[in-house]
Amino acid sequence: MDAGPAAAGWSDQCWTLARITEVVRRRFGVEYTLAGMDLLLHRIGWSVQVPSRKATERDEEKIVAWKDEQWPVIKRRRRTWAPGSASRTKPARG
Repeated sequence: MDAGPAAAGWSDQCWTLARITEVVRRRFGVEYTLAGMDLLLHRIGWSVQVPSRKATERDEEKIVAWKDEQWPVIKRRRRTWAPGSASRTKPARG
């Protein structure tokens, strides 16, 4: 496990319960359910980890520009003045 997923044949450097279960099955010939593997890993002190690194291709300037220019357009508030009603039991007043 410490050698990483690449040593077990997965190149994306991401351990999942399914992958760990597969490695245990291959190496020790023991099959666990995903829930069983999760319980076992917690018993031995392992916990869920989330990668803290950011992609090396990340372009901070483009991200800031997108947030300043595009996000406000996407996040724009919906028009509440539009007539009509989505309710079937309460028709729009006209």
